[in-house]
Amino acid sequence: MTTRDTDWDGVRLHVVTGKGGTGKTTVAAALALALASAGRKVLLIEVEGRQGIARLFDCPPLPYEERKVATGLGARGSGPGGDVYALAVDPEGALLDYLEMFYNLRRTGKALTRLGVVDFATTIAPGLSDVLVTGKATEAARRRVNRRDDSHVYHAVVMDAPPTGRISRFLDVSTEVGSLAKVGPIRTHADTVARVIRSPQTAVHFVTTLEEMPVQETLDGITDLSERTGGAIRPGGIFINMARPAMLDDADLAAAADGTLDVTELAVSLKAAGISDNHGLAADLMTELGEHAQQVALQNRERDELLTSGHPHYELPMIPEGIDLASLYQLATALRDQGAA
Repeated sequence: MTTRDTDWDGVRLHVVTGKGGTGKTTVAAALALALASAGRKVLLIEVEGRQGIARLFDCPPLPYEERKVATGLGARGSGPGGDVYALAVDPEGALLDYLEMFYNLRRTGKALTRLGVVDFATTIAPGLSDVLVTGKATEAARRRVNRRDDSHVYHAVVMDAPPTGRISRFLDVSTEVGSLAKVGPIRTHADTVARVIRSPQTAVHFVTTLEEMPVQETLDGITDLSERTGGAIRPGGIFINMARPAMLDDADLAAAADGTLDVTELAVSLKAAGISDNHGLAADLMTELGEHAQQVALQNRERDELLTSGHPHYELPMIPEGIDLASLYQLATALRDQGAA
């Protein structure tokens, strides 16, 4: 496959969402590995408390602390990979950060969490929890090395975000909280979060499989994001995950679909390969090939539907053996080769 430059120059915060079961955490991890090339440093953030990132990278459960979990892809041709750090964000830890940032009250904040103040605060102001969580991601994306060195600590931040059904509200909640808090640090914090998320530095990527429900939810999610925010939050790419390759050429797929493949010829081919057809193996294969042809036709139809959105798209293969660190690097390479990183 011919390589090309990334489609996302200038994007510092990559928000990855998708319907449950589409593999959004896997795609987020692969994207982080792809972005962490040529010595770059990338932060991968989980916000749902499932410890999916820890399982993917085969490491202990992540605390509320940025920890290195992997080395990114090497540069094309030569050169070392960068570093992938990971962080599991929770509202309590994010509130402590907030109290320290605006009031220098981290120690007091810890006492407040023991008293259940965090639960109380996020109950009476439900949107505050999401603002605190997204605030941590935007802070990491903006963070500088120090006052004398204006470069960023992280080349990019990848957020494994909530599912497509609630991504628009999750990302736009800072605007709602900001409208409730007219002045003060909460308003300042909410405005800063909204400013980053609504800027060209942020892209919201959608993960789907080539099935009817995930594809429709992806297209609905893109539309909802645009309508809810008036186009202020930028939809990113569509990541087609777990695509199954066609095992036959177009002519054979058509014949398998309409049942006109020659079963006798198939039996002869099996015999030539040293496989006996005593138990009707050729007929069973004919049935499976028909089902495969129908599946390929479904995938092609759903892919065409996704392409109508006009957004960049990337396709990742089904890995039957399951996802481990080696297969994550395989997916990361595919993403980079297609221009996603």
